[in-house]
Amino acid sequence: MTGGAGRALAGPSTPDFFLCDFAGVLPKDDMASMEHPIFSLATRPDLRVLHYARGPVQITVTPSVRGRATLFDKDILIYCISQLMGALNAGQPVSRTLSLRAHDLLVATGRETSGDGYRRLVDAFERLAGTRITTNIATAETTTTTGFGLIESWRIVRATRGGRMVQVLVTLSEWLYRAVLSSAVLTLNRDYFSLRKPLERRVYEIARKHCGRQPEWRVGLATLAEKSGSASPLRVFRRMIRDMIAADPLPDYTLSEGAGDILVVRRRVVPAAPGEGPHLRSATLEEARRRAPGWDVHALVAEWRDVWVRTGRAPLRSPDAAFLGWLARRV
Repeated sequence: MTGGAGRALAGPSTPDFFLCDFAGVLPKDDMASMEHPIFSLATRPDLRVLHYARGPVQITVTPSVRGRATLFDKDILIYCISQLMGALNAGQPVSRTLSLRAHDLLVATGRETSGDGYRRLVDAFERLAGTRITTNIATAETTTTTGFGLIESWRIVRATRGGRMVQVLVTLSEWLYRAVLSSAVLTLNRDYFSLRKPLERRVYEIARKHCGRQPEWRVGLATLAEKSGSASPLRVFRRMIRDMIAADPLPDYTLSEGAGDILVVRRRVVPAAPGEGPHLRSATLEEARRRAPGWDVHALVAEWRDVWVRTGRAPLRSPDAAFLGWLARRV
């Protein structure tokens, strides 16, 4: 079964649940949580209530007794968003409730598949379900002040004899699901999951959201500290950013200090502009679907274009043949 759904409810576009089984999808993140500090950077249970306001946007994040959902817990949402976007790109029906295999989730997000890895996954589901958001952030051009959990519910539907989860049903919040349906998401570099420090992940998210296709973006450190959700004093935050500049860990971006307590974010490689680069025939895309069943062909094309950019934008005599040759090696 490839990107399928369960029993239909009202019609073919409203499945009972969406089965996460798309291969090769690129990681996708929702733009609202990339812009605003919803997730905790703490590595220990964070029981603080977060109040954040910037311009017209107001957010209150209330943790459960297990603490506020962390940036590493967010991996679950990124996986779910990525799978849903893979289905939407393929024209397949989706649902707010997803059926996912725990092992696939762990592998896709670079996590351990040991017993500890599965136990940490349970803890992450609990924090995501328990963390409550009250906000007026608009999704799909709908602005309402509403309260919700990051996920509405989760349930283990299949487990091993030892109790390790195998298959899980997850129901996303309507707020997040609307963001997916309106394509209010951005693609992340796969190496995002290899970033081991919460602040590194958070700065990458902010850089990805604001730098976009620009070669450079600048932000004041005080503003960055606020947007990141860091609880550290500014002098400590400044030192952590300087350490990050020296380590240079971020995919896609380099960091440097500018005059006036400014962080300068630069693209490592300027991406292809819209319309730039090799174009593929629709017949080639159909052939790719035949050769790579169950894969997100749009994600594969985007990955191939990135390779073309990184390797110097060489002229291609036959882009279609070049892509299919690359696809054979990739898949």
